[in-house]
Amino acid sequence: MTGDWTKTLLVIFDCDGVLVDSEPTSNRVMARAITEAGLRMTPEEVAAAFQGMRLRDMQAEVERRLGRTLPDTWLETFEHERAAAFEEELKPVDGIADVLQQVRAAGTPFCVASQASTSKMELTLGLTGLCAFFAVERIFSSTMVHHGKPAPDLFLHAAGAMGFDADRCVVVEDGIAGAEGARRAGMKCYGYAPTATRRDALAAAGAETFSSMEQLSQLLGLR
Repeated sequence: MTGDWTKTLLVIFDCDGVLVDSEPTSNRVMARAITEAGLRMTPEEVAAAFQGMRLRDMQAEVERRLGRTLPDTWLETFEHERAAAFEEELKPVDGIADVLQQVRAAGTPFCVASQASTSKMELTLGLTGLCAFFAVERIFSSTMVHHGKPAPDLFLHAAGAMGFDADRCVVVEDGIAGAEGARRAGMKCYGYAPTATRRDALAAAGAETFSSMEQLSQLLGLR
């Protein structure tokens, strides 16, 4: 699909790590929450163990490792503390605003499909100034489908809601689960890989990798 884009193609963006640089903050706050619950983990260990997972699945895995259930308010407390940290430090991924402006100027339809809840995406997109690109009908969450990534459900749901067949979609991801989900949905995947380790993992999952948003513009035929 590299080359000349037309209005008959849909670009599906992941949110965390592609649009907003939220993962370092999320991993730090989650590591603290897990450690305080009795299971010592660093932000790096959280990233390795839970990258791309839905929150309720993360909680289930923490409970499995602890051998007990967490308080009913554990996730709510985490989300409150994470939101406070986002308000202080969250930024868009470097260069992504230019890509979104170019996609919009080209008349190419686009949307966001994330493991995150719609409320979280509305918060992070709002804090980073990217909400202007995504009307509510362009925001799709794994809470809308039975199975999140790496199942293809979310991408297929987003494509259907936007009026596109899978073979007319391209997914922009930074996560292994997302890249696998795109492949299973029958969609082309561009994998954002600013590090060599991420590049190798995304390539193994079937993504065509890139290391900067300027490169993404080229892959999308915008430059």
